[in-house]
Amino acid sequence: MAIEFEEIRAEPAYKKVAAALMERILDRTLQDGDRLPSETELARQFGVNRSTVREAVRELQGNGLLGRRRGSKLLVVTRPEADLIAEGVGRALVLHDVTYQDVWEALMILEPPIAESAARRRTDADLQMITAAASNFAANNSDAASAALHAADFFRAVGAATHNRILMMGHEPLLQLLEPSLRAMMDKVPQSRARIVTAEKRISEAIRARDVDAARTWMTRHVRDYSKGYEIAGIDLRRRLSD
Repeated sequence: MAIEFEEIRAEPAYKKVAAALMERILDRTLQDGDRLPSETELARQFGVNRSTVREAVRELQGNGLLGRRRGSKLLVVTRPEADLIAEGVGRALVLHDVTYQDVWEALMILEPPIAESAARRRTDADLQMITAAASNFAANNSDAASAALHAADFFRAVGAATHNRILMMGHEPLLQLLEPSLRAMMDKVPQSRARIVTAEKRISEAIRARDVDAARTWMTRHVRDYSKGYEIAGIDLRRRLSD
């Protein structure tokens, strides 16, 4: 039997330029804040048209790797912001029909060990952020949108106290998906706010005391309460977030 191969497709020139620039950024030849040559100079070096360079730059800007300082046309290397990355991942997850059950199970897997790690590693500054997040929820939960936002911010503050960058980059898309699911539940279960206030207080106290067992235990209870809230609200956990 004769073997057949697929046709090799030529890659657009701007993709090659973008890949070359990205390689220099990822190997730290170009570092955060470094200025790039002008489009004209880049076109000369790569041997392409300025329009090709412009397309490559646009692609890297969309990925958060290049940007322009305010009031300047000069391109500089930037680090992708965590929320920008999370938005892209979150959109992809929604398109993959993520359900309330998926979000809740992910919280159960991630949040208790995150709380345990925060109790071990937290600094005084971390503790202030965690306490402030709990206070913000207690003081600003009258409407479901604000309550969901501040509830997610508490998880963010606890997560930041782990000082694990990889964990936090993966954590943020989940929290962005958590907010709409919490809004739906809190609209129908207003009493859930008081339970969240109590749980956040207990978790904060455990982290303050560096009590890793209590931090894990209370975070586990906290996340389980969300599932109970969905049941009381009559929300089917198999429901897609996009519905």
